[in-house]
Amino acid sequence: MKRLQNISRTRLLFMSTLFCAASSLILCSVAFAPLAAAQTAQTNITGFWILKTPTGDGNFREMFLDLKQDGENVTGKVMFGPRREIPISDGTLRNGALHFIVTFGRPPQTRVVTYDGTVEGDKISLTSTFPGREPLKGIAERGDPKVMQPPARIPPPALHDVPDNGLARTPPMGWNSWNKFAGKVNDADVRGMADAMVSSGMKDAGYVYINIDDTWEGPRDASGNITSNLKFPDMKALADYVHSKGLKIGIYSSPGPKTCAGYEGSYGHEQQDANTYAAWGFDYLKYDWCSADQIYKNEDMQAVYQKMGDALLKTGRPIVFSLCQYGEEKVWTWGAKVSGNLWRTTGDINDTWKRMADIGFNQFDIAPYIRVGHWNDPDMLEIGNGGMTNDEYKTHMSLWSLLAAPLLAGNDLRTMSAETKEILTNGEVIAIDQDPDGKFAKRISDAAATAVVVTRPLHDGSLAVGLFNRDDQAQAVTVKWSDIGLTGKTIRARDLWKHADVPTSGDSYTATVPAHGAVLLKVTSAQQ
Repeated sequence: MKRLQNISRTRLLFMSTLFCAASSLILCSVAFAPLAAAQTAQTNITGFWILKTPTGDGNFREMFLDLKQDGENVTGKVMFGPRREIPISDGTLRNGALHFIVTFGRPPQTRVVTYDGTVEGDKISLTSTFPGREPLKGIAERGDPKVMQPPARIPPPALHDVPDNGLARTPPMGWNSWNKFAGKVNDADVRGMADAMVSSGMKDAGYVYINIDDTWEGPRDASGNITSNLKFPDMKALADYVHSKGLKIGIYSSPGPKTCAGYEGSYGHEQQDANTYAAWGFDYLKYDWCSADQIYKNEDMQAVYQKMGDALLKTGRPIVFSLCQYGEEKVWTWGAKVSGNLWRTTGDINDTWKRMADIGFNQFDIAPYIRVGHWNDPDMLEIGNGGMTNDEYKTHMSLWSLLAAPLLAGNDLRTMSAETKEILTNGEVIAIDQDPDGKFAKRISDAAATAVVVTRPLHDGSLAVGLFNRDDQAQAVTVKWSDIGLTGKTIRARDLWKHADVPTSGDSYTATVPAHGAVLLKVTSAQQ
């Protein structure tokens, strides 16, 4: 068809040329004007475009393009809403072929995505390519920039203290889908994780929650009820399956109109969604700020989370409430007031030593805010995902346990190595995390030191003592008994990674700790 159209245009141009040869210049201009205008309209892509990319689960992910064409050069930006826009680079349009690059994030965590496509009238067929992932294909059409505007603001409620829900008396333990599967998680994966949690011994070690993160959501029905998408055909049946294994199940949403991945959020449907989660049989909700910042200011955050805290209590079902707002607005000072059981204290973790260490070793100033039922959350575990060494993963587990942080595994439980399983199921280390008193950890060493000493008092009167080496080479790390209040006492110490008592004498204990490694001790004492 395109070839026939090109032939027709050629013939028309030839006929017009003959006509001009025998006619006046004015008539010639009139004959050529519509053709020139049509060709210009077909090639100039300046303007606002809406790019819809199928997600493979019945949804479309929307991204907005504001493009400006100058000859073969294309500039502009991509937008995900009125407050998030990223410039494009290396933009070109040659013979209908469009190319540009978008760089997401900031160094050293940047992601470069390449877009290539074909312009056909008022549509652009675009393929996005991200290294290591399958290309995604979408269609962009011209649209009205008003579609980016968020819905009308619903005023948040007046502040009040939401009653404690009585849950999570120790930090929650379980598994979350995001670190390993991101947007690819489905019903079969969740069932497989439930099976593996039981067969691997993780359930026996105390792990109980199987939590579905973002990308499960479908559209709302005619009554406004949230539905699941094609990846999750029956949420009630899935919850029943997880419960049949003696486990509990968690779900994810946002107080904004969209989730972080662009799926349906809970804005304006808080009680309706809470009722749906309860009817499906869910036991845990992770509530991620995301697009709420398109409508609310950060100072509205407590009231916005309070709204869902109230809604969950009204369902009558015990549902753990996990606040995910990246440590904004000093959430540790008010998280418990909205019935929050845990609250994120930081931005996202990733499977690298630098990011994990930066997060973990910077939690001690806010550690005193934890108490039974209400926990600081430095994000999910990366243990077993392959980006760190086993020594670094032991540091990860030791730090999180001393911090009384939630232990939410983020690896594929079905295929984990024996070493990963040993780290995640070390009962002596887990006991530190799950100590019933919920007392906070203290850093004894200087904050800038590469040899770090951390202590935490435990219910039985003993002390957990972490010896950490942040240096790139092995080094000796020493704890002085006087620094942790044990002067003049008989000391016994047990190495929780070696599962063995270690000899103690004198006024200190020194261990040679591998690079990026940890020694975790349980120290008991008696008056001499």
